[in-house]
Amino acid sequence: MYDYTDFDESFVRARVAQFTQQVERRLDGSLTEEEFRPLRLMNGLYLQLHAYMLRVAIPYGTINPRQMRQLAMIAQTYDKGYGHFTTRQNIQFNWPKLPDVPAILSALADVGMHAIQTSGNTVRNVTADHFAGAAADEIEDPRPYAELLRQWSTDHPEFQFLPRKFKIAITGSPHDRAVTRAHDIGLRMVRNAAGEPGFEVLVGGGLGRTPIIGAVVRDFLPVADLLPYVEAVLSVYNTLGRRDNKYKARIKITLQETGKEELSRMIEARFAEMRPLFGGADQRLLEDIRAAFAPPAFRNAPDGAFDDFYKADPVFRAWADTNLAAHRAPGYAIVTISLKAHGQTPGDATAEQMRLIADLAERYGHSEIRISHEQNVILPHVHKSDLPALHAALSQAGLATANIGLVSDIIACPGMDYCALATARSIPVAQEIATRFQELDLEHEIGPLKIKISGCINACGHHHVGHIGILGLDRAGVENYQITLGGDGTETAAIGEKMGPGFAYDQVVPAVERLLRTYLDLRTDAGETFLAATRRLGLGPFKTALYGEGARDAA
Repeated sequence: MYDYTDFDESFVRARVAQFTQQVERRLDGSLTEEEFRPLRLMNGLYLQLHAYMLRVAIPYGTINPRQMRQLAMIAQTYDKGYGHFTTRQNIQFNWPKLPDVPAILSALADVGMHAIQTSGNTVRNVTADHFAGAAADEIEDPRPYAELLRQWSTDHPEFQFLPRKFKIAITGSPHDRAVTRAHDIGLRMVRNAAGEPGFEVLVGGGLGRTPIIGAVVRDFLPVADLLPYVEAVLSVYNTLGRRDNKYKARIKITLQETGKEELSRMIEARFAEMRPLFGGADQRLLEDIRAAFAPPAFRNAPDGAFDDFYKADPVFRAWADTNLAAHRAPGYAIVTISLKAHGQTPGDATAEQMRLIADLAERYGHSEIRISHEQNVILPHVHKSDLPALHAALSQAGLATANIGLVSDIIACPGMDYCALATARSIPVAQEIATRFQELDLEHEIGPLKIKISGCINACGHHHVGHIGILGLDRAGVENYQITLGGDGTETAAIGEKMGPGFAYDQVVPAVERLLRTYLDLRTDAGETFLAATRRLGLGPFKTALYGEGARDAA
C-alpha cells in the first residue's frame, strides 16, 4: 500500500500544528463556536448531539496493521474504547474531548493518517471496491487510481469551496461492490474492443432527499485521461452548481437541471481545454504509485486442512459459505470479518478487536486490511490452509459471525443515538431485526439480502439502494419509518420504491418479518433471491403483506 512521502508527512504535520493553534484559541475564548466551525470541519471534527465527533480518512478503505493498532490506541485513550466504521470506509470517534483532538491528529500523523477533507464542500474520501487487488473478477486494481485522485484532490485550490460535498467511488471489477452509480462521480473499469483497460464514467448519482442513479457520460475513458477528465467534471460543476440552495447544490441536481446531453457537452469541451495542460507528470506519478500497490508474495502451497475442516465442522462451513469470497490467486480466499454480531451496533469495533484484527492480518493476511462501505473489515489475502486457525481466533473474540450478505449484515447510520441531523433511531432498529431473525433461525434460509437503514433523509445508511430500505423520520415528534423495496447498489443499480405509509418504531421488525415470510412463500425455489423475487413479482404481494388486501389494488 502507499506510504507517505516526506512531502506528505510535512503537509499533514503543518495542518496538525495549524489546527492545534485554532483549538487553543477556541478553548481560551478567542474564537466563538461559530468562528471555529469552518476550521474544525476542514479537519474532520463535527459537533454531534452529545459531543464532538472526529472522522478519520481511510483512503479507498486500505489500512495496515500498524495503523489499525493506532486507531485502537486512540479509541482506548481518547474515546470510549471503540470506533465506528462508516459507509465511506472511514472511522469515526464519537466521544473525543476538544483539548485532546490535536494529540489524536498527531497520533494519526505518526502512522500516515489524517482527517483532512472528511468534511466540508470538497472532494471527500475516495472510496473503492473493498476486494480491490484480490478479487477474482477484477480487471485491474483500482487503488492506484484512487490514490492518484486523493493526492490530486487534497487541498486542490480550485475545489476547496465547491457548491456541496463531492464523492467519488471507483471499482476495477465488472461486479460493482463500490456503489459507483450512487456517487457524484462513479468510475467502473472496463475494456475496449482492443482489450485495453479504461473507465466507464458516471456523473450525477447520489442518495439523500433526491435519490438519483448516475448517468454515463463516457463509455470508455483511457486511463491516461483520468485526471484531466475528472478535473473537467469538477470544473464544470464548480461553475454550474447552485449555491443559493444547499438542498439543490449537488451535481445530481445540476445534471437534472442542465440535462445529460448538455452537461456531457460542457464536460467534453472543458476536457479538451484541460487535456493539453497535463504533460505526463500525472502518469509518471501514477507509475510510482502503482509500484506501492504491487501484490504480496503469494504462497504456492497446498490448501492444507481446509477441505477436511469444511466437511467436518458445520460451524466453520457456515462461516466459510458466507464470509469467504473468491481470490484471484490459487489457494487463497478473501475473508470478510463481520462487525454485525447479532444485537451489536453495526460497524462498531472495540480497541481489543482492532488489535486482534491487526495481529491476524500480520499472521495470516500479508499485513493487509480493508474496510468495506458495508461497515465490515476484510483480510483480502488469506491462504486457505490458514483459514481454520483464523476462524478459531475470530471465534474466541466474537468476530466469527457467519452472516455476510444476510439479514443481519445491516448497514445503519448512527442515527439519533449520535447524529445532530438525525430524526429517528437507526442502531436499535438494526439490532432488533438481527436479533429477531436469529431467534427465528431463518437467516440462512432467506439467503442474500441487503437491509439498509437511515435515521434521516440524508441517507447515510444507503437505504435507497437496499433490497429493503428503512428510513426513519420525525412525524409530529414521533418516530416513523418508511419502507422501500427493490433497491440495488450493484452494476444493476436501482432506487427502491416506497411501499406506503410509515410504521411506528415497534412495528418495524414485524413489518420486515411479514415481507420476508411472503418472500419465502412465493419464491420459485431456494435459488431465487429476495431481490430477484421482487423484480419478478412486482410490489403487489409485498404491499399486501405490509398493509392488507386493499393495498394490492393500489400497487
